Amino acid sequence: MPNREVATIQDLKALEGQEVAVGDWFEITQERVNQFADATEDHQWIHVDVERCKTESPFKTTIAHGFLTLSLLPGLTQKTFQIQQKFGMAINYGLNKVRFMNPVRVGSRIRPRMTILEVAPIPGGWQNRWQVTIEIEGQEKPACIAETIGRVYEKAPQ
Repeated sequence: MPNREVATIQDLKALEGQEVAVGDWFEITQERVNQFADATEDHQWIHVDVERCKTESPFKTTIAHGFLTLSLLPGLTQKTFQIQQKFGMAINYGLNKVRFMNPVRVGSRIRPRMTILEVAPIPGGWQNRWQVTIEIEGQEKPACIAETIGRVYEKAPQ
């Protein structure tokens, strides 16, 4: 069950410019980092070499890939916020801006903080633009701030 729901896309539009939801904490494990390294062929030691990081890394532990944090956005945000209205299809349309501001140490917990920036009609549906801030538990500075764009369609486009 998401932390917050609205009934319709029009209800979401009424919230433009407002923070609409904050997600639950989600732990970043070494297993997840290793799986991401395998999937992306990015085995840089700061992500996967626990022993080397203890002595050579300024973080004293492994850190998550920035793109791992970014790749978790769809799942984290879907668990955090939903529109009850049924759509034929929803897609990630892209990103306008992404910044990785603070490394996510393995064993840390992160969560999304979601602000709806804009809801605009498009042919057959709606485009929504969000600011998603990924917070790190116990840290003042967030891991990531991303401006994401999603689209929902009444029916799947032909």
